[in-house]
Amino acid sequence: MKILLLEDDTLLNEIIIEYLEELDNEVISTFDGQEALESIYENRFDLLILDVNVPSLNGFELLKELKSNSIDIPTIYITSLHTSKDMEDGFQAGADDYIKKPFHLSELKLRINNIKRLRQIDVSGVVKLSEEIFYDNDEKIIKVNGISSYLSKTEAKVFEYFIKNKNKSISIDEISLNNWIYDEVPTATTIRTYIKNLRKILGKDKITTIKGVGYKLNL
Repeated sequence: MKILLLEDDTLLNEIIIEYLEELDNEVISTFDGQEALESIYENRFDLLILDVNVPSLNGFELLKELKSNSIDIPTIYITSLHTSKDMEDGFQAGADDYIKKPFHLSELKLRINNIKRLRQIDVSGVVKLSEEIFYDNDEKIIKVNGISSYLSKTEAKVFEYFIKNKNKSISIDEISLNNWIYDEVPTATTIRTYIKNLRKILGKDKITTIKGVGYKLNL
């Protein structure tokens, strides 16, 4: 996983980085909210770990800014803010989880693994999507009623984002912003072509158009 860590306590920042890297993660470390925001726009992350009370832009404001721009990255808050109102604010900002300081690193690992499971991050092997549809994450193959179709790298990226957001309406902009950094984003027409190809494989009813919103994978 590629993880962004926002933590202005230097010692805790170093401890978390060392632990996450021992678990074979790539970590980019930041110490203030504006620095973190710029890094998110320049890179593609699988997970954000955010402190709240940090300089420039606090963790709640940072996540709200991302959500307002249709950027949806799994997020864990790590903070000394302990009240139920603080937790409510964190989840309303769009967080997936909330850890109160001080915490054991093993707890952070458990929370990360749970998000990986729920958000389909770093999934390997073959997964069953429905009674007739299977997807091989390693080989990038969709199998429908026993018929295999190979996906290009970019088609697979689009399809895997649909899987992570199955039964949820997503827009072309959301697909773009959550899968590529700005200078690599394919055109909207190109992404629509990938979706058209996926429909041919899955069946038109599996990816429906939601007028004025975008598309939805129906599973």
